[in-house]
Amino acid sequence: MTVSDRYRTSWEGFWEQSSGEQGEPFWDSDPALTARRDLEHLAPYADPTLPVADLGCGNGTQTRFLSGRFTAAVGVDLSAAAVAHARRADPGGAATYEQLNLADPAQTGALHERLGDTNVYMRAVLHQSDPEDRPAVAAAVALLVGTHGKALILEPTGQAKAVIAAIAARPGGPSPRLRRVMENDLRPGEVAEGEVAALLRAAGLTVLDEGATALAMSDTGPDGSPVELPARWFVVGRL
Repeated sequence: MTVSDRYRTSWEGFWEQSSGEQGEPFWDSDPALTARRDLEHLAPYADPTLPVADLGCGNGTQTRFLSGRFTAAVGVDLSAAAVAHARRADPGGAATYEQLNLADPAQTGALHERLGDTNVYMRAVLHQSDPEDRPAVAAAVALLVGTHGKALILEPTGQAKAVIAAIAARPGGPSPRLRRVMENDLRPGEVAEGEVAALLRAAGLTVLDEGATALAMSDTGPDGSPVELPARWFVVGRL
């Protein structure tokens, strides 16, 4: 299975136009507000001696942080331009990065063969995936964690659309960060309530824990605080 040409072209175009600098993309917030906080949910379940795979790594901001918490870290992204940015931002090689289509089980299987069972960090990838690709993305998570790994999945809820709409409706129009998302046809997709858990269970995974959270963006509100999208987190694995 392969992702749609529209989806691939949109992401490649976005990252080709990007400088790759941390904080430039709308969602690329400081790891202190994202991966560091997120790992509090995963840590009680994950074996830190296993590697971690950051799925949809973009320019690698979160991957570099994760590399200091696990024995090894690999960031994967559909976009070749994103992977190139991630490699340039990590000259010391704290992590490794590669282009990978999560909807292609052959590619995901090859990654699992190289890594073995791995922990997974996936932040806001399912909602950006075309609906027909979401079961394959969930299956990719299941394949990568194998028997011993655990995954942390974070996805915005339907209420996130209202937050984004409010930003777009500000005087003067959308912020430059959000405008670039819209110009590249990166559509924030709505994941229905219960859909994420259902997809993960259908892939053979057990939801070990879950809860409400907020995804911090690099954009800020009028008071200077980070924009936050309502979201849910799920820790999954095999019992």
